[in-house]
Amino acid sequence: MVSIDNEVSTKSPAKETLLTPRFYTTDFEEMGSLSISSNKYEILSVISEFRLDYNKKHFIRDKEFITSWKEFDSKTRELFIEFLERSCTAEFSGFLLYKELSRSLKDKNPILAEGFALMSRDEARHAGFLNKAMSDFNLTLDLGFLTKSRKYTFFAPKFIFYATYLSEKIGYWRYITIYRFLEQYPEYRIYTLFRFFESWCQDENRHGDFFAAVLRSQPHLITGLVSELWCRFFLLSVFITMYLNDNQRAGFYASIGLNARQFDQYVIIKTNDSAKNVFPVILDVTNPIFFDLLDKACEMNNLLINLEKDATMSLFQKTFVKAKTYLTLGLYFGRLSLLAPIKTEDKWYHYKAN
Repeated sequence: MVSIDNEVSTKSPAKETLLTPRFYTTDFEEMGSLSISSNKYEILSVISEFRLDYNKKHFIRDKEFITSWKEFDSKTRELFIEFLERSCTAEFSGFLLYKELSRSLKDKNPILAEGFALMSRDEARHAGFLNKAMSDFNLTLDLGFLTKSRKYTFFAPKFIFYATYLSEKIGYWRYITIYRFLEQYPEYRIYTLFRFFESWCQDENRHGDFFAAVLRSQPHLITGLVSELWCRFFLLSVFITMYLNDNQRAGFYASIGLNARQFDQYVIIKTNDSAKNVFPVILDVTNPIFFDLLDKACEMNNLLINLEKDATMSLFQKTFVKAKTYLTLGLYFGRLSLLAPIKTEDKWYHYKAN
């Protein structure tokens, strides 16, 4: 709960679910043994941009933050607190992973180690800025407690590359889309944090470029049938997760003048288009079935959420409905995974992403 006075209290971490931001670990020995020689100069070029540290003086709270945010009604405050917590947790997760990678690779692969160290610097700033923003609502996250209490999900290095590349690129498109909309309709910029998104999202974009360069140094990860299957899997997983998450939080997007469904579809189209620069295949998101199935999956996910709150049904009834709903969700996801992808080298491919 938000305190009613000016004291800042520590917020209890949100309950972990399948859709909450996760903390990751990987095989550091395998990561250290990677050869990046085939694309070393592109990787070094991205690192040289990191060193310039364009946003060194960007994350500084100015007088606009002094404004009292008590005029937010309780529902809006709740939506903003959840947004800040999820965003802070995601950025802090990136910081922890990149920091540990930089430490582990220092002697084995100094080029990658430097890249990860500089990205961890950026993610730390993002997480700290978001956590400080929570103090505007009289709350803060205990990031040290999160470090110790959260479960860590193991991802093999190749999965780290696929997932973080997409995570950084989709983060870029989310931030820049919100910024550009609020720049056009400033009456919806009800919280000053969004004013920082334009430069902020360039950090995400550069991080994505780093992972793109690393992926290009590992040709086996972006050529052949197996890599095509993994690229499709991660594209679909990232898009489904975002779509289901944002559908649950449509009220937040409405508070800043955005339609969550339209916002997500635009971000998915843009991220999918970006992925064609690295991945051998991308998803055919222009197929009308694609978003139709995502919408149906949202309906099933909402049913599951409402089911947990229903006090009128017996445990047996809930179990039956839950099993049926999960089965339906599985069928929707299965149909999405079977949609024919687009090979990015095809000459006829001209994606309308503008």
